[in-house]
Amino acid sequence: MDSYFQRIKQAVNLLQEAERITAFTGAGISTESGISDFRSPGGVWDRFRIVTFQEFLASHDARVEYWKMKKELFYEMKDARPNKAHLALAELEKMGKLDCLITQNIDGLHQDAGNTSVIELHGTNRKAICVKCGKLWPIEEIQTVLETGNLDPCCDVCNGFIKPATISFGQSMPEKEMLKTYACALRCNLFLMIGSSLQVEPAASIPREAKRAGAELIFINLTETPWDHFASVIFRESAGQVLGEMVEGVKELISNSHKSY
Repeated sequence: MDSYFQRIKQAVNLLQEAERITAFTGAGISTESGISDFRSPGGVWDRFRIVTFQEFLASHDARVEYWKMKKELFYEMKDARPNKAHLALAELEKMGKLDCLITQNIDGLHQDAGNTSVIELHGTNRKAICVKCGKLWPIEEIQTVLETGNLDPCCDVCNGFIKPATISFGQSMPEKEMLKTYACALRCNLFLMIGSSLQVEPAASIPREAKRAGAELIFINLTETPWDHFASVIFRESAGQVLGEMVEGVKELISNSHKSY
């Protein structure tokens, strides 16, 4: 692997030359904001059992187990703030470089940072939804209910089960968001993948589609992925550090080009 400086220089050049950039983010971008990821040692799946969507619908005990997890993680997400990586992606959008941002995350930190073109593949943890009639609540209202001891809340309109407005294991991916995602991947000429292990389909197929359509790929992830061989540049360093330096590098190139006139 080339030196860090060489990789930053190459990434900055790719950013500067790209006309349409798509970013794809996973849990790894939010760990620097204090939010647990899922697969790392000590992560969410180490501490809690996966409750599938089918189990949630079929079993009171499964819903209680699920909501215990959500209740415990509530303040971790509520108190989290965007980190340098989120802010760098928001800066790329302000500069007119970022065409769209696809995220597997449910924390809303990209929007807090200032990104407006965000596709949430796995929904949002900031709202809760009735699985029967579709009524929505701010998640804070449901947390208040959970803290009274009711760990299987039901809708006040139709008595359906309430769950966070996220996509659970076994639940169908949102069709509209998936169509938008593939459209973004296929039209970009630079694809940034940040903080995803790329182990879960169909999300893992998105960088592959961008590559097949001719895009250059930059991967920023602490660990290897099955698709590293597709990437033009790979970083194992902190996402905040790397993205921050990449954006500053592009700004410097733009500034120098203006001075030359």
